[in-house]
Amino acid sequence: MKSIVNLLKKVITLNLIGLFFLISLESIAQHRPSGGKGNKSTVVKSKSSTIGDRKTKGNKASVIKKTDGNSKTGAKKTTNNKKTNTVNRSNVDKRNTNISGNTVNRNTNNVNINVNNSVHVRNNRNTIVRHGSRPYMRPPYRYGGYRYNCYHPYYPRPYRPFYWGPVWHPWGFFITTLTVTAIVVSVESTQYHYDQGVWYTSSSGGYTAVPAPVGGTINNIPSGAETVNTGTVNNYYYGGTYYEKDGSNYKVVAPTAGTLVDNLPEGGEEVTIGSSKYVKFGETYYQPVQVDGRDKYEVVSVEEDK
Repeated sequence: MKSIVNLLKKVITLNLIGLFFLISLESIAQHRPSGGKGNKSTVVKSKSSTIGDRKTKGNKASVIKKTDGNSKTGAKKTTNNKKTNTVNRSNVDKRNTNISGNTVNRNTNNVNINVNNSVHVRNNRNTIVRHGSRPYMRPPYRYGGYRYNCYHPYYPRPYRPFYWGPVWHPWGFFITTLTVTAIVVSVESTQYHYDQGVWYTSSSGGYTAVPAPVGGTINNIPSGAETVNTGTVNNYYYGGTYYEKDGSNYKVVAPTAGTLVDNLPEGGEEVTIGSSKYVKFGETYYQPVQVDGRDKYEVVSVEEDK
């Protein structure tokens, strides 16, 4: 019995010594520096986490795993993220569609225009009134040494210019560019530019609207021209300008005294002569009248009272 007890004590002692020895070995192994073949997987893992200036085969799997759209190869950054390569079309498609106040809205190619109110156009050649063919049955209105003759009585009303549309411009209007429909017309060695019922002369940096030159001939007149009777022939009136048929063309003529028109354009001057108010364009006077209940303007014959 005693021998059995001693044997058990020896077995327990040996087991305790073995356990202590194993614990010591594990502790030593944990404090030993890494290296050698047995730690190869650890070395590869370490290389894959920091890629320097060159790429090695041993860390290929680690590189692929680490590259997630934003990989670093040396100092150069390669971006494969599709989101960053998407074009911001909201910025690319922004075009300069903001039209400034100097841009005309009249179906032309970006024509810039500007009104110079300081320009006073004087071209009296086409504002001299031609005498009418009929005698005046009414006595003239005399004032300041002149006789103002009209066929119809004076019917006062405020001057309200008529709008002939965005392509028509009053005298003195400045435009930098003409449209492709403009043509050149030469009158008495002077070149004019005609475009859709408006006559221009060249000026510094562009063109200025002027009174239509008497004798200027064009192939067609604006579709909005009205037919007016001078007492002998028909004239075609548009925007303050009178035309007569000349063969297959139309020629600019001076207004004829007694001619009635429905509207006057912008650019006229309302002047007071005695107790009457006329609208003056250049040297042509228009008297407000009423014919058959309709408001009209009559071209006045102005003569010196001798």
